[in-house]
Amino acid sequence: MSARMSAVHVLNCAIDPLTMEQALQWCVETCRDAQRARIVLTANASHLVELQGDAALRQAADAADLVTADGMSLVWASWLLGHPLPERVTGIDMLSELLRLAPREGLRVFLLGAKPEVLERFVVQCQRENPGIDIAGWRDGYFKPADHEAVVRQIAESRADILFVAMPSPFKDIWCERYRDRLGVKLIMGVGGAFDVLAGIVPRAPRWMQVTGLEWAWRLMREPRRLWRRYLMGNSRFIWLILRDRLRGRVPAIQN
Repeated sequence: MSARMSAVHVLNCAIDPLTMEQALQWCVETCRDAQRARIVLTANASHLVELQGDAALRQAADAADLVTADGMSLVWASWLLGHPLPERVTGIDMLSELLRLAPREGLRVFLLGAKPEVLERFVVQCQRENPGIDIAGWRDGYFKPADHEAVVRQIAESRADILFVAMPSPFKDIWCERYRDRLGVKLIMGVGGAFDVLAGIVPRAPRWMQVTGLEWAWRLMREPRRLWRRYLMGNSRFIWLILRDRLRGRVPAIQN
């Protein structure tokens, strides 16, 4: 299955129109067959706004092997622009499912990111909730540029199949693309703050807010001083850019 054969473009970012089940199948097949590390980028409105003016993030997005619609806003935008994506495919849900599948598929995982105490709690939880899981290694996300080589070497020496990177964008996206061929893994996925949520440190939005596209509002209510600019200004710009393309009659091209 080629994930990129029918990618839909939203604000010039190619989004793969896969369901959650299809995306998970693609990830498992990648871990079995890939000769080179493949990258999954879970995109949201903030990503698409940032890459309009960030050349390094644009390069990372273009180089990704699978791009999913992490935010409901992307799904809505695809409908408005004429080529609807089938559903939202979030990084946190893919992480949960791949951790569940890893023991059955014999996949080794490496966990990179979060604070040390959060990561330790998450490792214990992963082992408890996914009996038989092989966690090849882990490292917190608080390291300096001078440590990058050591981090890359630790991951490569772990012989993991999947690397989950729980760090902020655009750093994680650019970092993963820069080192992808030296990490020794088959699948790389950035998952943002998912470790904190799954470890029970940060509560996730209620289900009704997730399905109605209001998860951003939940996060904003919890951390208004840190996130107000990102969500209020970023989301406003996203809406403006989508409406501009719609009014100009620009619909997302289907990449064949």
